[in-house]
Amino acid sequence: MKWLVTGAGGMLGRDVVEELRGRDEEVIGLDRAALDITRPEAVEGAFAEHRPDIVVNCAAYTAVDDAETDEERALAINGDGPRLLARAAAGQGARLVHVSTDYVFSGEARTTPYPEDHQPAPRTAYGRTKLAGERAVLRELPGAGVVLRTAWLYGVHGRSFVRTMTELESRRDTVDVVDDQRGQPTWSADVAERVADLGPRIGRDTSGILHATNSGETTWYDLAREVFRLLGADPDRVRPVGSAAFVRPAPRPAYSALAHGRWQQLGLPPLRDWRSALPEALPRIRKESPA
Repeated sequence: MKWLVTGAGGMLGRDVVEELRGRDEEVIGLDRAALDITRPEAVEGAFAEHRPDIVVNCAAYTAVDDAETDEERALAINGDGPRLLARAAAGQGARLVHVSTDYVFSGEARTTPYPEDHQPAPRTAYGRTKLAGERAVLRELPGAGVVLRTAWLYGVHGRSFVRTMTELESRRDTVDVVDDQRGQPTWSADVAERVADLGPRIGRDTSGILHATNSGETTWYDLAREVFRLLGADPDRVRPVGSAAFVRPAPRPAYSALAHGRWQQLGLPPLRDWRSALPEALPRIRKESPA
């Protein structure tokens, strides 16, 4: 099978390409410069040239705050782009994995992780545009498309909260981190492994929406403390503050935990607990400079 990965220059895209190559799969990785998914002729040309069996869409507009004043551009990338990819995939009989986000939910839950079939209710422009992409993929590829929601992503490549904490630990005596937002820190390499596992199953016994986050829950504050602890630093140098201390144009979800019920239905385990992933990821993140 031949794989095509869009957004291959980003954190998750790079991990997906590396994972597939590690499995000796035939994979074409196209970054934003190589493929603008908002241009129909570019998408059609990429499919005609590469004729993929499975497409993984990691291309996205991810500037959550900027989207509040740039929603048209965000919608073009997050909504129209996935629609063009799904339509092209349908025309060639290809399968598609489309990466989405917890921001399609309101983030107002408190104790129960959002199941895959929970009613979306985005509160931000970013969330609205990502929901548009989800719906386009499921509409164009009802039996051959998978929407893979993830959240609190960090990885070896590019910027993330975990990388920022590793840098601040060496630069500041103390760091203020919000303690009233809960979610699931998720290592992008774990998501990439699951993408590679899912691809061949799409259309046989797999389609629709799945949640790809590491298991367990925590706050940004406790995640920062764990990063400090793993670095051999005093976790008490991390100080808890409320979200009001960091006012941003787009409201952050107070609760972002996603349920993993569909993995069990497919006979696959959910992603491992975030506390198991972080100690493995952190040395690699420290070793690599940002892309």
